[in-house]
Amino acid sequence: MYEELKQIIDEAHKVVFFGGAGVSTESGIPDFRSKDGLYHAQQSYGYPPETILSHTFYMKHNETFFKYYKENLIAKDVQPNKAHLALAELERRGKLTAVITQNIDGLHQKAGSINVLELHGSTLRNTCEKCGEHYDLDYIMDEQNCENLVPHCRICGGRIKPDVVLYEEMLDNDVMIKSIDAIQAADVMIVGGTSLNVYPAAGLISYFRGKHLVLINRSATPYDDAADLVIHDTIGKVLDAIV
Repeated sequence: MYEELKQIIDEAHKVVFFGGAGVSTESGIPDFRSKDGLYHAQQSYGYPPETILSHTFYMKHNETFFKYYKENLIAKDVQPNKAHLALAELERRGKLTAVITQNIDGLHQKAGSINVLELHGSTLRNTCEKCGEHYDLDYIMDEQNCENLVPHCRICGGRIKPDVVLYEEMLDNDVMIKSIDAIQAADVMIVGGTSLNVYPAAGLISYFRGKHLVLINRSATPYDDAADLVIHDTIGKVLDAIV
């Protein structure tokens, strides 16, 4: 199967990659829905993660939101793994036209990828809700800039919100349009490290009209039967072997 994937990529003109949490688990970042993921871990916040990471909860219980957010979703010192590095190399070779990711950790850019479309935003970007001033991760993690863990703007004192898409919030329309355009223009689409159960992001696969759809995931997905090649393994192991 590895040789088949290598041949598909070698013959391709425009490859697009669509990835989920499984791309970053090999860097030590927990996913959400596996048996060891954040949704199944024992937490002491008084609410389930789905509730805490919603827009309503963010507005009503800001301190608890930021406690959970900072303790569970920030991966400040984590490094890119073999999957991130392989994708960056494919882009350098002119094969990969876009990385579309559900992850918010910024590891694709850290590995060297340039055209990265972040469907769910990024923990690295933060914006004052009052004046629109932008802040990096270091600023909102610095307790001197926070009141009860809630970061505030040094200019106007407004509350700073991470640029991540919470439950009940819409995905960024511009990112969605660019993602659809990249998928429609590709002759190969590689989907890796995602169960394809989270919508509307998972629905992007329906826009692919190219030659080869490749799925790489440790477990089966609802789209396995529609793929030209399915590899049930870790994405880093697979990509590192063929790039």
